[in-house]
Amino acid sequence: MEEKIYDVVIVGGGPAGMFAAFYCGLHELKAQLIEALPTLGGQPAALYPEKKIWDVAGKAGVTGRQLAEGLQSQMAVAPIDTVLGQTVTNVQKEADGTFIVTTATGTSRAKAILIALGKGAFTPRPLALEGVDNLSKEQLDYFVTKKDEYADKEVVVLGGGDSAIDMALMLEPIAKQVSLVHRRDQFRALPKTVSDLKASKVQLLTPYLPKAINGQANGKVEITLKKMKSEAELTITTDKVLVNYGFTSNNAALQDWDLDLASDHNLITVDSTMQTSVEGVYAIGDGVTYPGKVALIANGFGEAPVAVTSLAKALYPKKRMAMHSSSMKL
Repeated sequence: MEEKIYDVVIVGGGPAGMFAAFYCGLHELKAQLIEALPTLGGQPAALYPEKKIWDVAGKAGVTGRQLAEGLQSQMAVAPIDTVLGQTVTNVQKEADGTFIVTTATGTSRAKAILIALGKGAFTPRPLALEGVDNLSKEQLDYFVTKKDEYADKEVVVLGGGDSAIDMALMLEPIAKQVSLVHRRDQFRALPKTVSDLKASKVQLLTPYLPKAINGQANGKVEITLKKMKSEAELTITTDKVLVNYGFTSNNAALQDWDLDLASDHNLITVDSTMQTSVEGVYAIGDGVTYPGKVALIANGFGEAPVAVTSLAKALYPKKRMAMHSSSMKL
């Protein structure tokens, strides 16, 4: 049986990779998408399924879960081969210019590669306090997967960035009380988000830093807060603690691939066509850099059709590349 050769293998099934897959389908490219997680949607779907996202044009306040579901519906219009739950362990360029993509269960061959890994594997920065390991998931967590579980509960959010404030504002209408603890009086967030926070009923506890945390016999959590540049302390009791000190992420897996990709501050450098320093390898999303790059989902959506159109033209220079899909007969 003749080996199947894909036009392109997309590595990564987050929003940018999913939109790229849709464009591959529109151009009727033989394409395969490989995602390490068991579901598509990437970080928004896995980490922030209930969080509202505001940088997707025309989708005001879409949640991570809704965004993933919408992208999957879009992919179904022009489907490509999709492999879930498999990590790409290596990509090799062959002498004939094709690529071998390796996972734990086998290999794929492709004429081009499109990397859409974002910033790679992500893990939350943990709360480094004695006693944290003794708390249950019902008492302390780093994500909000179902906001209804917080109805009529007292919640303390630790953090001062956009995501921490988003959590607090998301839960404020349904929780009994939401408090936000931050070590500064100023917040590291968009001005509009901070204005919304100050206009809400969220209790602001600043400038405080968590000093101690303990689970109580009745299921409550006791937190001792220390005021910055002071000996003053404050002890509060709550039903649930949400920690959002950001996430660490890395694309260490790329270092094991047999590709010599140029990078800058651990981000893949690309040109205006989204091609990397290796001919035939393209990259999009939060994991790439170029002059003027802004790490937003909206940018990833713009980069996807640029990359797909560019690689398709390189593979089939005589093929007419339609740019619009608004009049598709579906």
